[in-house]
Amino acid sequence: MSDCLFCKIISGEIPSNKVYEDEICYAFYDISPMAPTHFLVIPKVHFASAAEATEENAAAIGHIYMVIAKLAKEMGFADGFRVVTNCGEIAGQTVHHIHFHVLSGKQLGSFN
Repeated sequence: MSDCLFCKIISGEIPSNKVYEDEICYAFYDISPMAPTHFLVIPKVHFASAAEATEENAAAIGHIYMVIAKLAKEMGFADGFRVVTNCGEIAGQTVHHIHFHVLSGKQLGSFN
């Protein structure tokens, strides 16, 4: 998608601080971190949000969670982290390319 910020990051049009990349996904540090460790993991195939999850993109979503677990182990925070994906503007989604925030490195508040 030509006007998508995250598609432009994947293509290299917009620079990012890369954490990880493979043929399915790309991970990079958030420019406004909410925790000492805060990066995003996005699929290279564009779809807007979890509301657009289908059989066709389910494997990419599963792969992303495996990558998150791998990175958590490699980066030393597998004992505690949060994964967040916002779905739609009312939930706080500002870039309409599904993405997963990975946060760690401090005590994270509960949702009670």
